[in-house]
Amino acid sequence: MKILFMGTPEIAAKSLSTMLQTLPGEYSVCGVFTREDKPVGRKQILTAPPVKQVAQEHGIAVFQPKTLRTAQAVEQVKQLAPDLIVVVAYGRILPQEILDIPRYGAINLHVSLLPKYRGAAPVQWAVIHGEQETGVTIMQLDAGLDTGDILLVQKVPIPEDMTSGELFESVSEAGADLLCTAIQRIAEGKVTPVPQQHELATLAPPLNKGMALFGFGQPAQVLHNLVRGLNPWPIAYFLHDGKKIKVRRTKLHEESGCVGEILSLKPLIIGCEKGSLELVEVVPEGSKPMAGSAWAAGRRFHVGDKLE
Repeated sequence: MKILFMGTPEIAAKSLSTMLQTLPGEYSVCGVFTREDKPVGRKQILTAPPVKQVAQEHGIAVFQPKTLRTAQAVEQVKQLAPDLIVVVAYGRILPQEILDIPRYGAINLHVSLLPKYRGAAPVQWAVIHGEQETGVTIMQLDAGLDTGDILLVQKVPIPEDMTSGELFESVSEAGADLLCTAIQRIAEGKVTPVPQQHELATLAPPLNKGMALFGFGQPAQVLHNLVRGLNPWPIAYFLHDGKKIKVRRTKLHEESGCVGEILSLKPLIIGCEKGSLELVEVVPEGSKPMAGSAWAAGRRFHVGDKLE
């Protein structure tokens, strides 16, 4: 089986690496499509996407078209003559003309239990909504947004204090393994596509910085989930004396008090609309990450003070 791989970020690079290491010799990656190189960091150094780096390490041809909706891009795919297209977080829509080229069509790794959390940020929204489990789904690609038939599914638990960044590592590993299983079962004719229950679909739109600001006038559980879901980006924060105090980690507590009231200094526990929240790790504006208790000590807070 000749496989054309399409993907861009780290999760796609993990899948590609696992495929190259795991699949038997009769499976070959005939080419890789990925996004363009981009400037990275303060010095804006032009950097290849993670998938391109993996492909180059293995001597695989790399293509970086700005769009797939050109005759040139379609012709490039036709010349590669893949039996299957594998897509993982590519960031481009595949037109029907390309989907029709491989005899097995195209499959996609999506990091949710479809039809829940269709869209760009399924891992983060699962955490923000307080889900206790998510998963990875291998689906047949069609012209819609994560609407294709389901081929394989694997559940992944979400511990209470896990951040979306940590969960992403879990689903990346699970997804890469499940993808290899799916590819082999497709070649052996051992998969049965199952249509999604579209009426149960929920959306997972991209995150934005406007979501990050919070106050303590919400239930502690809601804020705890928000902090976890927005780590590593864009990082939840509250305002104190007009400055941003980013919050990277929290823990739930049962102590009750007024909204924003400091209930304890070591650890730093703040009263919420329901329950209370320990600020485990914070990043004050212009400072490095520190324990919440260290920040409180530096500000000379007292029990009973309010963060407003």
